[in-house]
Amino acid sequence: MIPKVTQDNIYLLLPGKAANVATIYADETGTPYVKALATLYASNTYRQLEQEHTKYWHLGPVALYEILRDELNNGKKNENS
Repeated sequence: MIPKVTQDNIYLLLPGKAANVATIYADETGTPYVKALATLYASNTYRQLEQEHTKYWHLGPVALYEILRDELNNGKKNENS
């Protein structure tokens, strides 16, 4: 049986998602990986990813990177709460 993703266990998905998004961000922008990861963690995109009800955890790393890129480039806020 596949366990249900809830707010109590979503933290298990976050490290892998964050690592993949930060890798894409670092590669695309030439930003050092640690800075790319820090940028992601400080973003509204990551805050939304942490919330199960937004369903951002369903998204792949490319889609999450595009949301992050839009947020950083355009000042967009991903207010889906």
